Amino acid sequence: VQLQASGGGLVQPGGSLRLSCAASGFTLDYYAIGWFRQAPGKGREGVSCISLNDGSTYYAGSVKGRFTTSRDNAKNTVVLQMNSLKPEDTAVYYCAAATADPLYCSGYGYDYWGQGTQVTVSS
Repeated sequence: VQLQASGGGLVQPGGSLRLSCAASGFTLDYYAIGWFRQAPGKGREGVSCISLNDGSTYYAGSVKGRFTTSRDNAKNTVVLQMNSLKPEDTAVYYCAAATADPLYCSGYGYDYWGQGTQVTVSS
């Protein structure tokens, strides 16, 4: 059972990146999925979470309207499309999977974690 996040990199402010979270050993369609980030010196932040029960999606206020997360069941991946990136979006981004919907999009209650991918927004 493994999750792997990819797609990070260096981008200028206003640019876009597309992160992917690929699973091996299990099917992501049967899990709640979350994207989280951690910037240097800061705590973990829930960026976006997809409910297992009803497919609804939560976005943190800081990314709402700029980030979109979606499932690609054919590829057994979840994608985080990040547009209009800002320097404050710089962080290591992680994807995680939970067998049941956690109460909050905070990271607690997620069973499997990817290794993280660095996103740096800088001119």
